[in-house]
Amino acid sequence: MVEVFKTNVKRQAQAKSLIALLRQYFPHSQINFDLDDCDKILRIQGDGFCPLKIAQLVNDKGFECCPLE
Repeated sequence: MVEVFKTNVKRQAQAKSLIALLRQYFPHSQINFDLDDCDKILRIQGDGFCPLKIAQLVNDKGFECCPLE
């Protein structure tokens, strides 16, 4: 399963911090950001994760995060 999210993360340090957080909850998933994309894409690939939980975790850190349609 692959989920793609639009975010407002701008800096690599912010992305790394969020990836570390998400890996605590979803350790068997591949997680990365594409900050060069205009939508500042967060991509998560794996099994057994809830897209709403991912958006909530990122939102709780003060960033916008919503599934990309």
